[in-house]
Amino acid sequence: MTTTETRPFQAEAAELLSLVVHSLYRNREVFLRELVSNASDALDKRRLEGLRDPALANSAEGEIRIAVDRERRTITIEDDGIGMNHDELVSNLGTIARSGTRAFLDKLRAAGDAAPSLIGQFGVGFYASFLVADEVTVDSRRAGTGESWRWRSDGKGAYTIETGQRANVGTTVTLHLRAKQGEDDEDPADFLEIDAIRDVVKRWSDFVEHPIRAEYDEEVGDKLEHRSETLNSRRPLWVRAKEEIRREEYDAFYRNLAHDWTPPAEVVHFKAEGTTEYVALLFVPGQRPMDLFDGSQGRSKIALYVRRVLILDECQDLLPSWLRFVRGIVDAPDLPLNVSREVLQQNALVRQIGKRLVKRVLESLATMLDKEREKYAKVWADFGIVLKEGIYLGGDEDGRISKIALFETTHGSDSSQGSVPTTLAEYVARKKPDQKAIWFLAGSERRILEASPHLEAMRRRGEEVLFFTDPIDEWVVERLQSFEGLPLKRIDSGDLDLETSAEKEAREKLDRDHREALQAVETRLSADVKAARFSTRLTESPAVLVSEGGAVSANMERILRAARQEVPKEKRVLELNPDHGLVKKLLELHAADPRSERVGDLVELLHGQALLAEGSPLPDPARFSKLLARLYA
Repeated sequence: MTTTETRPFQAEAAELLSLVVHSLYRNREVFLRELVSNASDALDKRRLEGLRDPALANSAEGEIRIAVDRERRTITIEDDGIGMNHDELVSNLGTIARSGTRAFLDKLRAAGDAAPSLIGQFGVGFYASFLVADEVTVDSRRAGTGESWRWRSDGKGAYTIETGQRANVGTTVTLHLRAKQGEDDEDPADFLEIDAIRDVVKRWSDFVEHPIRAEYDEEVGDKLEHRSETLNSRRPLWVRAKEEIRREEYDAFYRNLAHDWTPPAEVVHFKAEGTTEYVALLFVPGQRPMDLFDGSQGRSKIALYVRRVLILDECQDLLPSWLRFVRGIVDAPDLPLNVSREVLQQNALVRQIGKRLVKRVLESLATMLDKEREKYAKVWADFGIVLKEGIYLGGDEDGRISKIALFETTHGSDSSQGSVPTTLAEYVARKKPDQKAIWFLAGSERRILEASPHLEAMRRRGEEVLFFTDPIDEWVVERLQSFEGLPLKRIDSGDLDLETSAEKEAREKLDRDHREALQAVETRLSADVKAARFSTRLTESPAVLVSEGGAVSANMERILRAARQEVPKEKRVLELNPDHGLVKKLLELHAADPRSERVGDLVELLHGQALLAEGSPLPDPARFSKLLARLYA
């Protein structure tokens, strides 16, 4: 005789189930992940109990089966795991947030046995079923018993338990999919398509240890033929020893992970043991992705797994934004999660893992720099601009980023092969014994910087200059400031202190002798120039503009204006080359007639030429063109 009991849920069931359905989970497809995880746990429990009592063991390899029935609008998830008896159904499913897996683990720990890697820890994952179903039926038979039981609920406050008809040990969960609710609601019937089931399993449960098989009917001509296929790959690459894995396998895994057909430039694969155990498999891409500078994508792209089950596609706490180009996975078996398994419970532990990941990635890049310079140069060309963000954001502990940074340089510029980017350490090793700083010049393009008048003094002295051509470099140098005890100093600064005492004395005498001419220059350019003086740094150019007193550099000003930032106009110093023909002409014209319009025209031409030489825009290009034509008339 069949007996049926109706029992109320323990706790405010309707409200709690509503919370599960509407608040805990952001993605409705996770219902299948949760049910597959429960089935996997049940298979693991049976295997473990079978070791102690062979009568409970499964005679065949355990598997998880998923079947869809379009006509009945049902999805069925079945396993031949440990199963549940009457009391366990009441305890595990009738009391929300009372996890059978946690109770099982507590029992093992009390007995002194090692705890297995089981997923369920909160007892709420099962109720994700009500994201898509308006009725759920569970048929289960406990290993070692001769009776089965059926649990049924519509998730509205009560459930029923009755004797069941299941002949074999295990559990079957049947979801009766609800109807579509309103135009904006997604129809749960989408999951009745085998392609949808296949995609969900591939995304969330691809590496579950037990085989997940799909059972479905497919139309072939005018007939329905039954199909059965295994949906998961089961054995994740990262659990295998590195020595067993061929490079082709790493490349194939990366291709599937990143959807990038270019092989990765570097693979970082390691296992951490100790207080926190995890496996990491990371990849440095072989080419720059198109979304590298997409503001909405500025976060870590490391997938987080817990015991082979995907928890987060992109765990933002595992890598800083300046390593956002790195792809890969972390599998942390003991990572504590919140009840939805979509939010980390202890970010401190994740940050600890993240620090180790950063360290290993940078160590790998440093090894590549040392042993595969050409390959590393390509990686730096693609991702150096992002790595340098780490210097500015405070990630350059012990110079770990600045030591592997590459910069364009004047060194070797005349060689047939062109200039080779250099490290700061290589620059320091080449510097002259009496050199006072690491010299650099910042601008938008190397070709413009190579023609800069600021280089003339350095060429004369035979000292190397670095070219900073990435916009981030202006912020990097503010944070970095020095390397191996040498300050980084821009050569377009007015206080380089490169003059000998004799040169300084001669320049100051020229300034005194031509004070009136210099004042005329300052008066004509009063809106743009704070002072005018003669220069000893120029050998070929007639004039150059320099910044003083910690003022914003011309390049920084251009960057900020391009970003539509309001920048106070900085007046700079105009330095004149007393040996240049144009400057001599200016002095002659001023001596002959200080009020001559030609004096003013020539002053404007010298200022415009200095602006063009450094790559700055002219305030009035049309006037500059007329002045230039008048000069040659």
